[in-house]
Amino acid sequence: QVQLVESGGGLVQAGGSLRLSCTASRRILGIYAMRWYRQAPGNNKREYVAGLSSINNGTNYGDSVEGRFTISGDSAKTTLYLEMNSLKPEDTGTYFCNIRARAVPDDYWGQGTQVTVSS
Repeated sequence: QVQLVESGGGLVQAGGSLRLSCTASRRILGIYAMRWYRQAPGNNKREYVAGLSSINNGTNYGDSVEGRFTISGDSAKTTLYLEMNSLKPEDTGTYFCNIRARAVPDDYWGQGTQVTVSS
């Protein structure tokens, strides 16, 4: 079973930056999308943060992070990153990486890394 591990979370003041990483215990074949989600404290829903297409390297972002966050990664190495700048207290939450593949299983999730932004 492939495991995804996120790292890079922590406590930062508003306006600061963090860089999250996601690595896999082994390479995942057939990746077509790599994404970041987050879950705010007390909220049981995961919010889409950013996505990277392995087909055309296209990226897209949730409205709340557009212009502040940058997603990057390498599907061949099964690595994913999220550069977060101009952080706000409302960015606080647990950040999860997610990989979708044309294979079975086709959906992988990490355990999450905590990001806390103080005001």
